[in-house]
Amino acid sequence: MTERYDCHYCKESLFGKKYVLREENPYCVKCYESLYSNTCEECKKPIGCNSRDLSYKDRHWHEECFHCFQCKRSLVDKPFCTKDDQLLCTECYSNEYSSKCHECKKTIMPGSRKMEHKGNSWHETCFTCKRCQQPIGTKSFIPKDNNNYCVPCYEKQFAMQCVHCKKPITTGGVTYHDQPWHKDCFLCTGCKQQLSGQRFTSRDDFAYCLNCFCNLYAKKCASCTSPISGLGGSKYISFEERQWHNDCFNCKKCSVSLVGRGFLTERDDILCPECGKDI
Repeated sequence: MTERYDCHYCKESLFGKKYVLREENPYCVKCYESLYSNTCEECKKPIGCNSRDLSYKDRHWHEECFHCFQCKRSLVDKPFCTKDDQLLCTECYSNEYSSKCHECKKTIMPGSRKMEHKGNSWHETCFTCKRCQQPIGTKSFIPKDNNNYCVPCYEKQFAMQCVHCKKPITTGGVTYHDQPWHKDCFLCTGCKQQLSGQRFTSRDDFAYCLNCFCNLYAKKCASCTSPISGLGGSKYISFEERQWHNDCFNCKKCSVSLVGRGFLTERDDILCPECGKDI
C-alpha cells in the first residue's frame, strides 16, 4: 500500500500537485501562501510562490511592483533612495530633495562627496579657490566677498604685511602709527615683552611698556624716588626742577598735604606755613 503524502495544514493529498517544504513539512501552494506569504507594500496582495519577493527593511514587494514612486520606473537591481517610506530612483530623489551646488547650480547626487559652508553646498570639484582655481577640499580657506580663497592665495592678494617681520598678517594684528604688526612682533623696545593688550607709550617712535618707559625716561619723585609717569591722567607737582607725586607732596614735619596750598622750603625739604614759621 502506497504511503500518503498530505499537506501539513489541510491534510489534502499532494500526489501530482505542487507543494512547498517549510521546516521539513510539506504544504500545498494554497495553504503555504495563505499562511506564510508576505504582502506586497504596493498592491497589498500576497506574494505567491511563483513570484519573486523583493524585500527592504522588513517590507516586501512583487518584482513588478518594485518601482519609483514618482516616475514608476523599475528599481529592480538598481540603486534607489527612500523618502517618507516611498521608494525613489536616484534621479527623482536628487531632483526633488538633493542640494544644489552653489557654484554650478546642478544637483549634488546622493552618495557623492559635497562641501558645505554657511548653509551652502558645493560639488567637491566646484569648491575651488577664486584666485588659483584649485580645489580646496579639506584644506583651510578664508571667505571674502562671497568668494573662497586658499590661505596662500588670500595672503598674496589681501593680507597686510607686518612692518617688523615682513610676513602676512592673516588673523588679529596690531596697528601702531598706521602700520600693521603681528601681535607677537609688537614688543617693548626695552624688555621685549608683548605690548598687545596692555598700556604702552612711545619715545622717538619706539614703543615701551610703562615700566620700561618710567625706568628709562620718567622723572623721579623728590620724596619717594619712584618714577613719575604722568600717564593716564596721573597728577604731579613740579617746583624748581623737582617733581613730586601728588600723594608725596607733604610737609616734611607734620606730613600734611601741601597740594593746592602755600608752602615754604628749607634746603631740600618742603614745609607747611605753620611748621615753617620758625625758620
